[in-house]
Order: sequence, then structure tokens, then C-alpha cells
Amino acid sequence: MKKFSLNIGGRELSMSSENLAEKANGQVLVRYNDTVVFATAVMTDEDVDKGFFPLSVNYEEKFYAAGKISGSRYTRREGKPSDRATLISRMIDRAIRPKFPKEMKREVQIIVTCLSWDEENDPGVLGMIAASLALHVSDIPWNGPLGAVRIGRNNDHILNPNYQERGEGKTDIIISGFFDEEKEFIVNMIEGTFKEETESSIMDAFLFSQEPVKKLCDFQDEIRKEIGKEKIELPLSFSNKEIKGVIKEKTENQLSEIFKKDNKEEEVKKLKEEVKAFIKETYKEEEEIKYAFSCLEEVIEKEIRDNILKKGERIDGRKLDELRKIKCSVGILPRTHGSALFERGETKALSIITLGAPGEQQLMDEMEFSGKKRFMHHYNFPPYSVGEVKPVRGPGRREIGHGMIGENGILPLIPETEIFPYTIRSVSEIVSSNGSTSMASVCGTTLALMDAGVPIKRPVAGISIGLVKEGKDFKLLTDIQGLEDHYGDMDFKVAGTEEGVTVIQMDVKIEGITLEITEKALEAAKKTRLCLLEEIKKTISEPRKNLSPYAPKIVTLKINPEKIGEVIGPKGKIINEIIEKTKVAIDIEDTGLISITSEDEKAIETAVTWIKNITREIKEGEIFDGRVIKILGFGAVVEILPGQEGLLHISEIADRRIEKVEDELSIDQIVHVKVIKREANGKTSLSIKQAKKD
Repeated sequence: MKKFSLNIGGRELSMSSENLAEKANGQVLVRYNDTVVFATAVMTDEDVDKGFFPLSVNYEEKFYAAGKISGSRYTRREGKPSDRATLISRMIDRAIRPKFPKEMKREVQIIVTCLSWDEENDPGVLGMIAASLALHVSDIPWNGPLGAVRIGRNNDHILNPNYQERGEGKTDIIISGFFDEEKEFIVNMIEGTFKEETESSIMDAFLFSQEPVKKLCDFQDEIRKEIGKEKIELPLSFSNKEIKGVIKEKTENQLSEIFKKDNKEEEVKKLKEEVKAFIKETYKEEEEIKYAFSCLEEVIEKEIRDNILKKGERIDGRKLDELRKIKCSVGILPRTHGSALFERGETKALSIITLGAPGEQQLMDEMEFSGKKRFMHHYNFPPYSVGEVKPVRGPGRREIGHGMIGENGILPLIPETEIFPYTIRSVSEIVSSNGSTSMASVCGTTLALMDAGVPIKRPVAGISIGLVKEGKDFKLLTDIQGLEDHYGDMDFKVAGTEEGVTVIQMDVKIEGITLEITEKALEAAKKTRLCLLEEIKKTISEPRKNLSPYAPKIVTLKINPEKIGEVIGPKGKIINEIIEKTKVAIDIEDTGLISITSEDEKAIETAVTWIKNITREIKEGEIFDGRVIKILGFGAVVEILPGQEGLLHISEIADRRIEKVEDELSIDQIVHVKVIKREANGKTSLSIKQAKKD
């Protein structure tokens, strides 16, 4: 067994070659302080021709890694992957996928398991490094390695910040990249959330990441030299010059004519169907048919890309930096708390807002985080949005990922609980899709939030920037649509406000992009984002002043945290009594913030008064109408406010001598009493006779 180590960010990153998974093509155990991940890479022995590269990536978080026992009382084991585990799986996939050979047809599976978590170091970024290293030392064809780092910023940039630093900073970005043969830094995956950060500061984060990325790549190269396996040579793919020539001749001239017309996209679709029908009639062998289909795709791809690179012409006739037609509308659904439809060309996002009580927050139980979430954004992509018939199941990885992009993009603008105590759920239904639906959902959700009267700090908008690149020549495409996404090289999503960026996500089909392309993509996204924000403001300039009449009403009040127990009462007796009699929902935070929710404003007023009386600080000299709740030999106990009692001594009942308390008082009798003494421990002395004098 060999151990390799590297100092990165002031902490030791170590890799052990201990052979745990002997039958895997590649496996590594990577440790960063006390966070440990185990990555395996396995490839099938035979080709699996599915029409795409069958790569699957699974990141698995184990609760034992954090010293937790989770699951239900009956199973006590991990269930389906959490949303965070799904997002990490997608992130690793997006980073490693472009480095596989284009002709790769064998199925590859990467499994990254977090075995130990020290509550300081992110296992997700460590998992990406481990996946890169497992592939690099394996015999699987893969053009690695990749370096991955997390960059934070408060005043200065921080390499691999801990969780507290991430929460306090303005920047939290994961960057994956490498250095090419010309020693130029190439970025191939970006995942970042920001608190309205400037584009220049984001570029500074990329510059800051170069040195640690290089160190990580060099580190992996050294390990491969020591323990790496020889890469397997893949068999040559089926090729036929005659078939390729026939398809080229059948397609090329017609495409040239199509690109002179206005409705290019529809004409390209028609041509594809015609040529596919010709292929099926002409060729009988399945291998020949599949090869002919791939040749058809190559010819169409080349024509579309050449027109963009050489002529600056897009398939729908737009300029390279031109947005499609934008249309916004709000308040389109009568009974929802907020609704909006955002349209960008054929892409349409219907967004709906639901407001709920604080008690309706989502409970989170993940390896890295346990708590509550009060703002949720869910993204749905039904098959009819692309004119297909498919089974309708629960949300997949793509839906979870796109939902989280929108959530992270809008979250920095959601008002604090003290200002707006509601739980907020946004749902974006993609009713029509032709490119960049995740960014359309950001725009739609912004409109719907303002329609619902949620006092967001500023509107948010998002756009996707595409790329076509051949050698050193490249062209950026603003607002990519379906075919440009399919045949293009990059999907660079950016959302933000007038003040700055809130979220970035980038994935590529080529190996990566330079910092020059990155900077220009950010500039293009900013220019377009500001245009989108203007369109949003034309539709609704600010959040509505009043909530929907169908939304629940919430009133908050702040009490001394030491009084929480008095409001709850023994075994919840008092709070349950308030809820039962007023029919309201009550949520109490440890800080003393109480939220009362109901559709009946009078019920809320009653509950507020009740709680204020319970928590009110009684002062000497005050006079109350109290209720006798207990009779003692030496006096009586009188409830002067809900949950607050005082002792009425027998000598303070009347001006004359009294033999028995029962002769003067009875249970539930209302008596006029004065507070004559209030002790530090809360004990209160009352008097009827002094109340009469006053």
C-alpha cells in the first residue's frame, strides 16, 4: 500500500492505494483532514450502443460518516438520495463526462461514497477529485486528470472554505479545470452561488483557483505514474465511406438552401425526417442504419456550426447577441396566491406561488444539514412540453437540479423571517420547451413572487449563453434554443439582479473553455440580464402591497425567550388551549419569535391578546379583575392574566377579620385585586381591600 499527500489550502489531502475494491477498474480512498471519500470506477467489457455514452455517477452520503442514525423508526437506513446527494452526482458527472473519448460506447459507472465527514470540509468537492483520480489510475480510457476547488470570499478569497465561512461570504463557487498542452487554464465545470456578486470579483475567483487546480492535477499525474494501469484500447467504431458520402450528398445541398430561408428550424426538422425515411428504406443492417443516422447528425451539426462561426448566422435568423421575443404576464390563475407566465420564444414557464405558515417549512435531514427550509423552488418538466409521450413519474435528477438552480438564484432576495414570516413554495411548470427552461423558471418565479406580494429585495432574471468553438475561433450565443444547445459546445447559465450575480452553472460538451471565453460569457449574460429585468419591471414594477385574499394571515410578536415555557405551559396545556379555542396555528422559535396563522383575523387578534397577557410583565400598583382558581386555609390563588397567578392573603380580602376564606370567596369568582408586591422570582401578592381604596 502506498500513501500520497499534498498540502492544499493549509490542510493535508492524502490518497491511499489500499486495494479495497479489487474488482473495480479504478479505486481510491481520499482524505482531507477527517473527511474521507471512497471512489470507484467500473467499465463493462462490451460495447452498449444506446445512441449516447452510458455514464452513470452516484454520490452516496452515509449518515454513519457524520455519526448519525437516520431513517424511519422501522428501517433506520438511508433511503433514496437526498437532493444534495443528487446535485453532487450531477456536478461530478458534468465535470468528468467531457473528458471521455467521443467514440466511447462501453458503460461506465462511478460511485463515490462519503465514509467520514468532519463537519468542516466539503465531501462533494473531495468526491470530484476522488472520481477524477479513480478514473486517472484505472485502465478506462479517459483524458484526465481534473482539479476541483471551492472558492469563498468575504473580504479576500478563501480556498476550500469551511461551512461557517461559506455562510458568511458573498461567494461560494466550485470550479473544475485543468491546464492544456499550451499550459493555458481550461475550465470545464462551474457551480456557484453568490450574494449579488460582481462579474469582476467572480473572475478574480477563477484567477485565484488556477494555482490549486494545477497542484491537484500534477498530484494526480504523479500518482498515476506510480500506480496507474495501462489504458484499454477501444475497438474501432463501424465506419463506411460510401454510406457517409451518400448521406452527405443527400443532405448537404438541401441544408445550404434551407439556411437561405427564414423558417430554418422547421425546415431542418422536415429534412431530418425525410433523410431518416430514406435511410430506413435504403439500408437493412441495423449497424448501417445507426451509422447513417450518425452521419446525418454530423452533416447537420457541421452546417449549423459553420453558419454561426463563418457567417454569424443562427438557425432562427437572430443576431448572435439577440434575445428571442419576451412576453410576461401575472395574476393569471384566480385562486393561487401568486402566478405568472414567462415566455421567451417557444420556451414558456408557468410559475405559481403558495404561501404557508412557518410550521409548513420543509424539514431537512441530510448528512451535512439538519434543519428547516422556508423557501422552496420546484421545477417540473412534463413530456408535453417537448411534444412527447412518456410515463409521468416523480422528479428526476434533471428536475431536482434545475429546481435548485432557480432556488439558489432567488434565495438571496427573499425577505428575512422578521419581515415576511411566511413559508414560500414556488413551482415552475415548463409548459413549452425550446432551450434554457431553468433560467425561464427564474424569471417566472420572480414575476409570481411579486404578484403574490412577497417583498423581495429586487427582481431576479436569468439567461443561458451558448458557444460554438473550433480551434481558437469561437462565437458566443445569447439565449440558446433547442438545436443550438444540442449542437453547441456549452450551456452557461447566469442569474442575478441589477446589483450582481446570484447563481452560475456551466457544463460543456468540449473539454473546457478558457478564461477569455468565461469573462465574455459573463459580460454577455449581464447585458442580457439587464434587458430581461426591464421587461419584468414593465409587467410589474414592484411587489403588490396586499396579499391574495386566499392567502393565510400571519401576525408575529416577539416575547422574552424566558417566557416561552409560560406560553407553552406544562405538557403544552396552555398553547393547546389557545389553538383549540381560537383555531389558529402557532409557531414558536427559540428566539422568542411567535407566528400566529389563520384565515380569520379576529381569531388572530384573540390569540395575540391571550399570548401578550401571558407574557406581560406585571408591575406593582396595577389593578386587575382576577378569577379565583384555588382556595387555601390562609388565602386564595387568583389568576389575574392567562397563566399568571397571585396570592391573595386572608388579611388582604377585607378591612375586617375573616375566619374562613370560603365565607368570602368561591372558585371561579371574579374579584377586583391590586398588585401590592412583585418579587424577582415572579411571585405576586394581591389585595382586594387596597384595590377598593384606589
